Amino acid sequence: MVGANLKAETITLMEKRSALEAEMDAIISRLCQPDGPSLSGNLVDSEGFPRTDIDIPVVRAERRRLSELRNDHNFITDKINENIQLLHSVRLSSVSSSVKDSDNGAGSNSQNSSVVIVVPSASSHDIVPRDSSAAMDVHVIVSKLFSVIDEITDASPAAEDGLQLGDQIVKFGNVEAGDNLLGRLATEGRTNQGHAIPVVIMRQGATINLSVTPRPWQGRGLLGFYCMLVDAIFGSCSWLCFLFMDWRTCLRLKVFSQLQ
Repeated sequence: MVGANLKAETITLMEKRSALEAEMDAIISRLCQPDGPSLSGNLVDSEGFPRTDIDIPVVRAERRRLSELRNDHNFITDKINENIQLLHSVRLSSVSSSVKDSDNGAGSNSQNSSVVIVVPSASSHDIVPRDSSAAMDVHVIVSKLFSVIDEITDASPAAEDGLQLGDQIVKFGNVEAGDNLLGRLATEGRTNQGHAIPVVIMRQGATINLSVTPRPWQGRGLLGFYCMLVDAIFGSCSWLCFLFMDWRTCLRLKVFSQLQ
């Protein structure tokens, strides 16, 4: 009964998160249109006067709303992951009881770290429907997510190859959660320019396997997205600017120098 309630709650949270993502996409599209203010562009001209080509109060309101949506998105994502871990714990407890009843001494609770549930898809770009029982099945592979895509540029290689805002990265090429993520991600991207990199992501509770190819395009960098790096040690998130975005656009970040 607990498992069923958790599944229902998690599906509802996924639907709320999808609605947040849709609103975030709409705001980002408006702010990032040609000659627009972008997400963090100056609201004054070169002489220090307010820009006359944009509606400054509206821009400020939309940026503020986007910040609120991101906070809500992070909160809901954390709750979804918490529920999934609980579902996994319920499954492990059930398996453990069955094993004891059958006098089998082999333990099954080897996955006790912070995890997400991964449902393998049949092929690249296949998605497990979020409303299906498979999407919430606890008979799944367990793996850690290590970053969440926070910004992605339209028409960028990342967008064209299938990545979307809010995608949770579980595996990027040979990189999975662990130590020295920044250096490993940078190396993985640089050494694979022009070559497809297999990526495993979580999206709305489903696992998607796809490929992205770092390559030059009309924008900056090789892929064109930002993400938040999940800090497995401190349980928090820090901003990460991939080498796939031009580091000169990321002076606000503390890690840009590691990705030059």
